[in-house]
Amino acid sequence: MTDLIFATNNQHKLREVREILGQSFNIVGLRGMNIFEEIPETQDTIEGNAIQKARFIYEKTGMSCFADDTGLEIEALDGRPGVYSARYAGEGCSFADNVRKILLEMEGMTNRKAAFRCIFCLIIDGREFLFEGKVNGEITLSSSGGEGFGYDPVFLPDGYRQTFAEMPPYLKNGISHRGRAAEKMKQFINSEVAR
Repeated sequence: MTDLIFATNNQHKLREVREILGQSFNIVGLRGMNIFEEIPETQDTIEGNAIQKARFIYEKTGMSCFADDTGLEIEALDGRPGVYSARYAGEGCSFADNVRKILLEMEGMTNRKAAFRCIFCLIIDGREFLFEGKVNGEITLSSSGGEGFGYDPVFLPDGYRQTFAEMPPYLKNGISHRGRAAEKMKQFINSEVAR
């Protein structure tokens, strides 16, 4: 079994990634390592934030770890909220606050194309690796569904009639940006271990 620290305090993300990576990985969140401090996210790109968070935890623990950063990129909003997705409605905002702001900004817009992008930064023995996952879709006119978190209630992936928040976890995890990035990372780790 491969032990990895996931540099997050977000229990939704932790549960999702554990489900995606499966039983051959022991994924420990920051709470499980008794790390409660805020992890810096001061970069102006999704890649930069993922790298910054992973390096912070690796330097603190010396253990193999990974971090992710995710952005919702909306075409009609010139790619916003992007790297600011988690705090788009302001510091200390809730998921619902962010969703409300998006829907308000997009009122009356017909172009609702969007993409979720996720980057994982994995550090093993001081070596860094990046994995990207992306899913295209559109922003719905209103929130729908009680699963997931973040912008899931307003994101309708291409080819589906359900928002991420309406899908059962196994379906969302199989097609989501985070699922795709995690799957690439999983395959990479398994190939490294097999060497």
